[in-house]
Amino acid sequence: MIELERDALDTPRFVASDRGGHYESWFQRANHPTRPLAFWIRSTILARRGAPPEQALGEVWAIVFDGERGRVVAVREEFTIASCRFAPRGLDVDLAGSHLDARAIEGGAKSASRSLRWSLRYASASSPLLLFPRALYDAPLPRAKVLTSAPFARFDGTIEVDGEPLAIDGWIGSHNHNWGSRHTDRYAWGQVAGFDAAPEVFLEVATARVAVGPVLAPPLTVAVLRLGDEEVRFDSVPRGLAARASFHPFEWRFDVRAKGARLHGRMEAPASTFVALPYGNPPGGTKTCLNSKLARCEIVLERDGRAPLTLRTAHRAAFEMLGDDPAPRGIAAL
Repeated sequence: MIELERDALDTPRFVASDRGGHYESWFQRANHPTRPLAFWIRSTILARRGAPPEQALGEVWAIVFDGERGRVVAVREEFTIASCRFAPRGLDVDLAGSHLDARAIEGGAKSASRSLRWSLRYASASSPLLLFPRALYDAPLPRAKVLTSAPFARFDGTIEVDGEPLAIDGWIGSHNHNWGSRHTDRYAWGQVAGFDAAPEVFLEVATARVAVGPVLAPPLTVAVLRLGDEEVRFDSVPRGLAARASFHPFEWRFDVRAKGARLHGRMEAPASTFVALPYGNPPGGTKTCLNSKLARCEIVLERDGRAPLTLRTAHRAAFEMLGDDPAPRGIAAL
């Protein structure tokens, strides 16, 4: 039953004949269980608004974050849409030879003098996690959709970093699917697949601001916290608009409430663990995404009638910020 649900959630939304503009990505990320090591791999479609269908692109992105060596290796390649293949249902994506399906990721990419190649298998027994209420995934708004089809995914295999093999043995993370007609104007997004003293807890949280004419609307913050088999949701739009949140390089604080519950915390990471990524926006232009998978996270869950629960991880949080500002000076850029 879980696999059938994942098939539906991972089915491509891209329609080649639609000239309204579209982006879509399937990405995988995972951390070493104890060491400051992580990876991120992203398979993407980008179709600019109004452009002929044959001008759409397929893109392969990948980053290895090595906190032990103080090294971040990032690569990206793009291909004509004619060299890409997408199954009509479920997850079966091939971008000029780099392949992704519901069980494995095979491929590679190069940028300048750097190269990454990967051969990975992954599996998850957890049900998909929807950050928004389910009805919003078929609604016109929000224009950018995000979901985690395989939380607590375990990855095994090898990534070659400039030809040097890196063993991926039981790294824990997730498989995710995003799509929309335009990127959110400004956002912070975070995810933790297991806290240091609570490996069974999964967190996903986002703060988003969208443009209404020439101004940005107030931030909306939503979150889902899974405590083993229990899920605590902070996905009410009115409460999300009333939440307190602020983010800037390289820190994010959030405080959101639900009926009988409050979740507050922060994410942060050293500038040296970030990469600045240029995300093409379907309506035109390029957004800058600051991406780290070695962030620190601390959250506090308060619920009526229960003692507060504090959870921390030193370097296992995925943390991204997107906006129009150029990358801060000194940040690695792709």
